[in-house]
Amino acid sequence: MVRTTFAAKTLFSMMIACLPPSVKAGDDVPVPPLYSNIGSFHRRVTTKSPLAQRFVDQGLTFLYSYNYGESMRSFRQAAALDAGCAMAWWGIAAANGPHINDPTVTAEHAKAALDALNKAQPAMASATPVEQALLRAAAKRFADPPPADRKLLDLAYADAMRQAWKDFPNDADVGALFAESLMDLRPWNLWTSDKKPQPGTEEITATLEIVLKLAPMHPLGNHLTIHAWEASPTPDKADIAADRLHDLTPGIAHMVHMPSHIDVLRGRWREAVLANELAVAADRAYLHSKKTISGIYGGYLGHNYHMLAFATMMSGQSKRAIHAIDEMITRLSPEWVKQNPALADSSGFLVMPMEVRMRFGLWDEVLAASDLPENCPIARTLRHYARGVSYAAKKQFNEAHAEQTLFQEARKKIAPDAAFGLGLATDVLAVADHVLAGELLFQSGRREEGLAELRKGVVSEDALHYDEPPDWIQPVRHALGAALMTAGHFAEAEQVYRNDLAKRPENGWGLFGLMRSLEKQGRPDEAASFRARFAKVWKDADIRLSTSCLCLPGT
Repeated sequence: MVRTTFAAKTLFSMMIACLPPSVKAGDDVPVPPLYSNIGSFHRRVTTKSPLAQRFVDQGLTFLYSYNYGESMRSFRQAAALDAGCAMAWWGIAAANGPHINDPTVTAEHAKAALDALNKAQPAMASATPVEQALLRAAAKRFADPPPADRKLLDLAYADAMRQAWKDFPNDADVGALFAESLMDLRPWNLWTSDKKPQPGTEEITATLEIVLKLAPMHPLGNHLTIHAWEASPTPDKADIAADRLHDLTPGIAHMVHMPSHIDVLRGRWREAVLANELAVAADRAYLHSKKTISGIYGGYLGHNYHMLAFATMMSGQSKRAIHAIDEMITRLSPEWVKQNPALADSSGFLVMPMEVRMRFGLWDEVLAASDLPENCPIARTLRHYARGVSYAAKKQFNEAHAEQTLFQEARKKIAPDAAFGLGLATDVLAVADHVLAGELLFQSGRREEGLAELRKGVVSEDALHYDEPPDWIQPVRHALGAALMTAGHFAEAEQVYRNDLAKRPENGWGLFGLMRSLEKQGRPDEAASFRARFAKVWKDADIRLSTSCLCLPGT
């Protein structure tokens, strides 16, 4: 399924949906706003206050979108309006709980959740049976003080939610929350490296299928469906969910962004660009009245720009990619980086301005980039990698070797368990090591040694943990293919590009490389079909290609 309806819309018309909310309030204002642009999700709850009902609906919408801070403010307001609304207290507890993007629960959050659940007790008698079941399940999820290992709590909660789903099989909220409880047992680990389902994954996908039959437009059901299938061998099973989500909650940036997780796997680069441009616009509207960006929300904001840059890079739009990533750095202020160094470093955000410029062969701009904060060692290490590749491309080999030495020295200081994206920094740095060595060897005339290193880089890249955008944002196969073409190994280059396109369908660099490798082998008819596909993907590009990696001139 191709989301032609979404792609046909202009960015201007979509941005209308991201106008500021009808009621504005900053974090320092006691009464949160009622947003007018977050969709129409409704779950009837036990309450005497129509306004409390509206805040519960809003709290659920934000909860299902992983904006737990805004969700908590809404549920607190609902409880203030009607202390007898059990689901308001349940919502406060839920918004203090874990999810796949933040599986931790601090002592402060555990205490707040248990306090809310205690305050819900007087309302239990008037709550519906399903509300009582949700409250009982939530009580299994928290302990004060919280244990260092949450596994037993998460298992107990999942078991309680499984029972609730059995007892209320026609309640889409219960089903979606049960599926989420199972996903929390294996955050971002539903599929093995060879794309086999992990234990419990099939129960998740089956549950979500039922949820979306009961309520096709359910926010959490569609959100989780994308996460459930994106790392699988069949991400197309989330096409319908992606189609629904692009305008289901138009003012919530993360939900607007979510379809692009499937788009980039299905070769829908234009749709991915538009989704993230709209997400950026939604962020801008939402943050209009906020004085600061919280730690995790800054991560979501940066993620939208990161994915936007990835999609524009793959479709040859250098100006849009550079603008997006530079704007991200501006919006994620030095103060945010200072307050959230681990998140800033492990996200890859700080090195992305150099990565984007490497993609487009802007070597002097990479070399002109200033140093990075001392408390972000991974980014500083990758900066040496970027500089080394840039010097190698310019054939300034002494400088390239110096950066390679600095890279190796810095790499040794990275903790073995340091995170990068959803995986480990050491794994990402292993890719960088092979690519830098391969580029330097090949450019200096030791071609076979360079090709060997680049082949190792491909193996290391393929072993990285799944993430979107990928932790290694410029495929090593593009550099390997370009080097093979330069060395006259056209048949091997063809296979490299075919493998690349199997991983990232319809990316322009891979299509171009495959087209040229076929032409060089005297197969113009086969090449012609890929030329047409390349032209379609490259329609909005602002650069012309002669190679799949601008580190080499092409043939």
